[in-house]
Amino acid sequence: MSEVTELAKIPLSGTKKGIISISNVTEPYGKGSEDIVSIGIALNGKDIEWKSHIPYANIDEVIEVLQNAKVNK
Repeated sequence: MSEVTELAKIPLSGTKKGIISISNVTEPYGKGSEDIVSIGIALNGKDIEWKSHIPYANIDEVIEVLQNAKVNK
């Protein structure tokens, strides 16, 4: 059974109440599945409208791409 542990809530730039919610999810796809990081966006600060699941094995590459996107904007 999945367990969600909130890691952080970050104010969402450009909104009045929006947040970026970052959580660890254990066994997200059933027993024995690898933990993931869940990144959710709630424009109203409560209800998650968008969500991405990122396996821990992919975090470094995702961070690198995001940093490059920021530099090259």
